[in-house]
Amino acid sequence: MDEIQKPPTANSDHVMNQMFSPITTVRISSIIVDRVKALIREGKLRPGDRLPTERELCSSFGIGRATVRDALRILETIGLVEVRVGSRGGAFVKAPSSLQIGAGLNDMLAAAAISAAEVREARLTFELGLIDLICERITDEDMRVLEEICDRTRTAVQEDNYTLNLSLEFHTALARCAHNRALDMIIETFQISLEMFERPVKEGESSQGTPGVQEHFDIVEAIKAKNAPLAKAIMELHRSRTPKRLRLIA
Repeated sequence: MDEIQKPPTANSDHVMNQMFSPITTVRISSIIVDRVKALIREGKLRPGDRLPTERELCSSFGIGRATVRDALRILETIGLVEVRVGSRGGAFVKAPSSLQIGAGLNDMLAAAAISAAEVREARLTFELGLIDLICERITDEDMRVLEEICDRTRTAVQEDNYTLNLSLEFHTALARCAHNRALDMIIETFQISLEMFERPVKEGESSQGTPGVQEHFDIVEAIKAKNAPLAKAIMELHRSRTPKRLRLIA
């Protein structure tokens, strides 16, 4: 005996309608965003390139101006496009800043429930790996920059106005001495992400900054002597102090 088919309920009709709902403006704009991202990845669009005008994009995609503007707003928010006004204005491709990448990474890390301790460990792994390259590639100008930061940091400790920003500035400048833009951005992004994860307990106290300041000097001296093993050992000791000086954001 054949099974009697039950007529569809109102609820099942509602679910089916949701599955095959009309394409909205937001979804169309996302397709445009994905297209621009793909062109950037393929090297067909580079920083500084001007996108077609709103009218040209409307014509190419067969969509309205509101949809195009929504797509441009999304691209601008994620740091891939800069919208300029004026007679020479328009939408121009740009490289996202480390701050924007760091903010995005921080959101992903938070969503994945990754701890600040894991971020610290990952950052240390990268920083230790950079030491060999830094010893090989550091220039006299790089050395002057590092020494200048160390001098300013020591003065700040003596004047009791030391802040975490000085430490971040040192480690970011140190990463640049490897002269590898990819690694430079990774390290800088980790710095920003970790700063968002954590904050100092008593950032202004000179007693908190003194050991780290001296270790900065010691790292620079070891690199100047091309002594990578010593620089790595000091860096590992230096980073081991971080969990003691910082606490997780509640």
